[in-house]
Amino acid sequence: MDKKLASRIINVCMGRDRADLRIDNARVIDVFNKEVFEASVAVVDGFIASFDSSIDAKEVYDAGGRYLVPGLIDAHCHIESSHLSPAAYSDLVVPCGTTTVIADPHEICNVAGKDAMRYMLEASEGLPLSVFLMFPSCVPATDSEHAGAVLLAEDALEFLDEDRVLGLGEMMNYPGVAACSPVVMDKLDAAYRHHGFIDGHAPAVAGAGLDAYSACQIKTDHECSTPAELHERVRRGMFVALREGTACRNVLDLLPGVGRGARSRVMFCTDDCQPESIIDLGHIQHAINLAIGAGMDPIDAVSAATLNASTCYHLEDRGAIAPGRRADFFLCSSLDEISPDEVWTAGILRSKSGRMLTKAKHVRPEEVEGMMDVKDFSAARLALPLKSDKARVIGIIPGGVVTKNLVLPVKRGKDGCFESGDDILKIASVERHKGTGNVGVGLIQGYGLKTGAIATSISHDSHNIIVIGANDADMAVAVEHLTSIGGGITIVKDGKVLITQRLEIAGLMTDRTGDEVYKELGEMHRVAYDELGVNREIDPFMTLSFMALPVIPSLKITDSGLFDVDSFCFTSIDPE
Repeated sequence: MDKKLASRIINVCMGRDRADLRIDNARVIDVFNKEVFEASVAVVDGFIASFDSSIDAKEVYDAGGRYLVPGLIDAHCHIESSHLSPAAYSDLVVPCGTTTVIADPHEICNVAGKDAMRYMLEASEGLPLSVFLMFPSCVPATDSEHAGAVLLAEDALEFLDEDRVLGLGEMMNYPGVAACSPVVMDKLDAAYRHHGFIDGHAPAVAGAGLDAYSACQIKTDHECSTPAELHERVRRGMFVALREGTACRNVLDLLPGVGRGARSRVMFCTDDCQPESIIDLGHIQHAINLAIGAGMDPIDAVSAATLNASTCYHLEDRGAIAPGRRADFFLCSSLDEISPDEVWTAGILRSKSGRMLTKAKHVRPEEVEGMMDVKDFSAARLALPLKSDKARVIGIIPGGVVTKNLVLPVKRGKDGCFESGDDILKIASVERHKGTGNVGVGLIQGYGLKTGAIATSISHDSHNIIVIGANDADMAVAVEHLTSIGGGITIVKDGKVLITQRLEIAGLMTDRTGDEVYKELGEMHRVAYDELGVNREIDPFMTLSFMALPVIPSLKITDSGLFDVDSFCFTSIDPE
């Protein structure tokens, strides 16, 4: 706030000037006192001025006795996981009552580095949705794979003074923190020197390791899997984001750990969420409704998604309906189930009945289009010779991204190479950024595919092409097709491309609308399940995209080979 804005608000409060908007007959959610009170809310220049119903206003809106709820905050997300540009993403989530997101663009930065960070800043400027960015801390996530860029502390320093860059994104490299790696410590120091926030990512870290991690001023974690882990992080002064995304959902699992003391230290986040999840279920309000349905007090649940998140990230201008705060709020008829009717951001009515009144402005992604450089690839690169009839296999666990490290009987052909069977499939990661020609090949169980192949240029976090299939020929067709169109998701059967979603922005995102992407993905899900036989307990594309993430236990595939996350080293597909 500056003195000009402060003067405007004061003059409206004192009756010397008209408000831009006054909402009457509202039941206002007070996240400070944890109560509801009846009032009018006056707005000027996008900020709340007063609760005085006598204030004159240019426009008066009758709430009709409905609840006025602060705009919801997604405490941690990757916009890229929606497959949408920032503008299309804004159009999709604002009608859900989400008015602010804390976004970590490490997906697109793994592809295009600083160019991607600049694109995300430019493309998210001036949207109805407030987008705050974290500078990615782990690009690449590890040195076990080849990403499109390497971001160091000096790169972070170029962005940490930007108004909408809050600090350092999720620090996934816990081993680097624990070992005081110079590269990691330099990045932390960049945040310290610029008073930047530091986000966490610490699955299964406990005891002295968690002490060391939290002592570095790493303030959040969204990777808790048990109430006990939540409790231990809150004890160390951390905030915990309860996650409800497309592939990873732990709100209901963690709620038993949210006791009286922890209520002010929990938030909600989506992390990775595809359009069909948002359109069919909702966004942050879906997580709130799950919590309410499981017994959490509605105002506590709303507070977690508003005040707690704003407090955590020092966004003191939002997160509550109070004088001096941004006029980000929505009306809904019930607190038993939050369903936004009208949504305002910065005092402007943006959405009614789930639809944006005006579409957000798109920015052309000139520096991050295409981004596919695959060399020396052919079906022959997918051959997988085995030394015996047993092999190390990635085991999918439905509902999450943690995998098993299995040793299972497998089929071999006359040439000693793997042959698909018994729900064990071949999976490969094909490097697509620097033309290295790297192809890592492994095995996976639980995906369920019976025929054909599926490939995507979305594979966390380095976003090489990941492909899974029942035969090498279809897998090769899928990889070659994605390379030719600049990235996306494709399904192949009997040598023919059945359906493709083109993602022209870094092979991760598109400027098409959320509704268009929703319809495309819906049809792709149908084809994957009905025609290829993919396990219906998993999301075929989101699950596949996480099978290359070498910071989540236990076994993953990278373009450099099979990676054992528990021991943090490469491992042989042939068990010892």
